[in-house]
Amino acid sequence: MFRTIELSDPRFEHEGLRSVTVKTPNLRGRGDITFWSPEGFDADTPLPLVILLHGVYGSHWAWSLKAGAHRTADRLIRAGQLPPFRLAMPSDGLWGDGSGYLPHNGYGFDRWIIDDVPAACPGAVSSRFVAGLSMGGYGALRLMARYPEQFRAASGLSSITELTQMADFVEEPLDVYRQADPADESVGALLLRNRDRLPPFRFDCGTDDTLLPANQTLHETLTQASIPHEYAEYPGGHEWPYWETHLEDTLLFFGRYM
Repeated sequence: MFRTIELSDPRFEHEGLRSVTVKTPNLRGRGDITFWSPEGFDADTPLPLVILLHGVYGSHWAWSLKAGAHRTADRLIRAGQLPPFRLAMPSDGLWGDGSGYLPHNGYGFDRWIIDDVPAACPGAVSSRFVAGLSMGGYGALRLMARYPEQFRAASGLSSITELTQMADFVEEPLDVYRQADPADESVGALLLRNRDRLPPFRFDCGTDDTLLPANQTLHETLTQASIPHEYAEYPGGHEWPYWETHLEDTLLFFGRYM
């Protein structure tokens, strides 16, 4: 489905990580993805695919090279705490300080994640899960709420929950991100709209995170609406040590549905 695709050479890959670049109409150009596969499984073996979305300023390498996501996955699989699965860690499209994983300005940043990333995976996919941090948490929860049939489960870490919160992180004006339907800009509104179709999902936030009140509000909204979900607060701020530590909670949650 891609006009061009570039794969890293296995001779130079390490720790199961593989780099892929594809050209897609959704990005009107090329997009980068880092994949990870556990040892002992060839490309024809269908495995669950966990898509990890990064935050503002980052790219496809962030989850692996700032949080060691692949090492966490490998450790949990080797310990028998999780069944084998693959990781996909795409860029957000590299638009401005962050694309928001929203469709805007003629780009399909949402369809890039939903359609292109699984299609580019160098291995068969049996089911899909999505998670992310900060802007990536917004992307993960919003995409799950907007397209609930696409994912088996979802998780957000330190998530932006409303588009207006992007103003605290990006220099681009919010007007460029606006959607035709304002509900499409709100995780809570989409969860309420599609409440009868949602897969299992969770989210968490650090007690020293500036986004804590927004996450607490989302939790309260969902609780009042009797929408099943899991929510947790842990010590920590809006920082990589928090996300490195609590990725494990997300992966163990996904393991219930693999």
